[in-house]
Amino acid sequence: MTSKSIVVAMSGGVDSSVAAALLKQAGHHVIGMMLRLWSEPGSDGANRCCSPESMALARRVARQLDIPFYVIDARELFRSTVVDFFIDGYSRGVTPNPCLLCNREVRWTYLLEHALAMGAEAMATGHYARKRKLASGLHELHRAVDRSKDQSYVLHVLDQNQLQRALFPIGELTKGAVRTLAVQFGLPTAQRRDSQDLCFLAGDDYRNFLRRNAPSVFSPGEIRTRSGRTVGRHEGLAGYTIGQRKGLGAVDGRPLYVLEKDSAENALIVGDAAERLASDLMIDNVNWIRGSAPEGPLNVEAKTRYTAKEARAVVMPLADGGAALRFDSPQLDLTPGQAAVFFQGDVVLGGGVIR
Repeated sequence: MTSKSIVVAMSGGVDSSVAAALLKQAGHHVIGMMLRLWSEPGSDGANRCCSPESMALARRVARQLDIPFYVIDARELFRSTVVDFFIDGYSRGVTPNPCLLCNREVRWTYLLEHALAMGAEAMATGHYARKRKLASGLHELHRAVDRSKDQSYVLHVLDQNQLQRALFPIGELTKGAVRTLAVQFGLPTAQRRDSQDLCFLAGDDYRNFLRRNAPSVFSPGEIRTRSGRTVGRHEGLAGYTIGQRKGLGAVDGRPLYVLEKDSAENALIVGDAAERLASDLMIDNVNWIRGSAPEGPLNVEAKTRYTAKEARAVVMPLADGGAALRFDSPQLDLTPGQAAVFFQGDVVLGGGVIR
């Protein structure tokens, strides 16, 4: 195998540490890079992706592997791009997924540009995903071998230029195998637990974060049924999630669930369990990983949340760059602001944001 110069995006976690160790073992010239991301004022270093503990662990791994290690300051970019996007989404009554924007704009644009400027030929991450180069020269994004850890959903934002430079060294491994390798390599991150929350929340509830940084999104208003009948009062649309049942404070003589957030009317729309189901949705700003939309409808499996199960559907590209998606069977709690991602077998075709 030809030796390459490869930047590894390090986080102080076990996955990126093992990715770096595997590439080093394979004989590549490996460079560790870590992003310094924005933290809420008064909580410096609280962003788990670059907390003092995470940074210290990444440095220890780099030192142990005998690879250079650099910290890239992306605080302002992260704040203006990712955090503002998060706040703006809730102000518009949608439920945004900031990890998608972070992957596209911060990791796979900003950090990749730094990697290439240093002479690297590729950038590797600890994502559970795979890629394949076709005879045509196009690159495909594939789901990971370990489906329980597969992260291809959040990588559907990549284009051909980014995917060409991307490496996913642990995509063929299970999580258990990664931890075993970390122990065998003697890495200090071997037993570090995975983070489940948005990094900049630092373990706090998103509602508390919004109250401190965007209190205007908590303007009280009416809780209504789809027929327009008022059944209660809400404390701010941002405090509720699609499909939520508990804590509504609505009275209608039947179990009620959040169906929609009407930001124009500042109204929370509720209904019964049957009203949670829908088969059709519209999608904006679809990224087709191959670089162009298909000419007609495609049979796919689609996910509408990172943790959702795939469901059979037909996707129809639209002239405005969006798509229409129709599921074979009704789905629960389709949520504006989340991503709908399309698959055919292991191949990730692309995806976009639910309108």
